[in-house]
Amino acid sequence: MSAKKNPWAVVQTRPIYENPWIRIKEDQVINPSGNPGIYGVVHFKNKAIGIIPLDQEGHTWLIGQYRYPLDEYSWEIPMGGGPLVEDTLVSAQRELKEETGLTARKWTKIARIHTSNSVTDEEGFVFLAEDLTEGETEFEETEDLAIKKIPFAEALEMVMKGEITDSLSVAGILKVARLRNF
Repeated sequence: MSAKKNPWAVVQTRPIYENPWIRIKEDQVINPSGNPGIYGVVHFKNKAIGIIPLDQEGHTWLIGQYRYPLDEYSWEIPMGGGPLVEDTLVSAQRELKEETGLTARKWTKIARIHTSNSVTDEEGFVFLAEDLTEGETEFEETEDLAIKKIPFAEALEMVMKGEITDSLSVAGILKVARLRNF
């Protein structure tokens, strides 16, 4: 089978649910073996944007918050949603400022990620932000965030111990560790 040929055929699509952040559809399909089937897809109305701020001393910032869908507290890199039509760098700059108060003079896009490509079309991007200046946070009304500045090596250890589980955070931290030899 060709890697470029779509082996699925959509027979019918029906919307299931929609809110300001997601749209869910259910497709009646003919699957790759030629049999009828069903497929649900979650469409995200924003791109996932993650940022790893890294200062000259090798420190980074993590954000702690309760994640409602998981029913647990999570430590993560600064992140948020960026409109599909907005440049990912502009979204990253805004999210870093909102969640940490930081601004950066140097930005490097280090990853493009599909967060769970068996059920969603969500696309994520991770940036490395350097040459940092501290300022005031600008939390959104839905955010009750804790912020901690730690050595990057400690964040990497948190990933390795399974204490950081968010996909953008894990991928971004591992990528920076590899790029910067942590």
